Amino acid sequence: MPQLRRIGVFCGSSSGTEPAFTEAAADLGRALAERSIELVYGGGATGLMGTVADAVLGHGGHVIGIIPGGLSTEVGHPGISQLVEVDDMHARKALMYDKSDAFIALPGGFGTLDELAEVLTWSQLGLHAKPVGLLDVAGYYTDLLTFFDRAVAAGLLKERNRALLVTDTAVPPLLDTLAATEVVYEPKWQ
Repeated sequence: MPQLRRIGVFCGSSSGTEPAFTEAAADLGRALAERSIELVYGGGATGLMGTVADAVLGHGGHVIGIIPGGLSTEVGHPGISQLVEVDDMHARKALMYDKSDAFIALPGGFGTLDELAEVLTWSQLGLHAKPVGLLDVAGYYTDLLTFFDRAVAAGLLKERNRALLVTDTAVPPLLDTLAATEVVYEPKWQ
């Protein structure tokens, strides 16, 4: 089983319209700190990104933010444990993936979807064996999960690869499942 020392969290730089999104980000941050799991995230101080980071810090946890240099003075979180500046978004994602033992997506937009899709693709291709979780807050990801199931039914996504995404609606069971998940690579083309 993987040792979850650090979890990479993908989420919105905005808070969205649902109070449940902010509550879930705060719950995740608190749970990470309580379990002595470090947060690796995009380094922002705003939106759900800022909420999860502030919750980790508020409960005595450690936060590593990774942000493109051009954004660090604009939206970088000044109070986190460590803020790493990189050249661009590609370097940001690569370093986030390298430093994380598992990943969780909270609600977000294109950036969150990009990060989630990339870590799932890398897992599918055997480039990493790290668990990937999705916190489906207030049904936010219901349509995306339906799309993944439709892709399986259409023969465009293998069921074993669909199963790479662990999903829950609450933080503690999602963290428990991620901690108990062992990702085993199975070649896509077999």
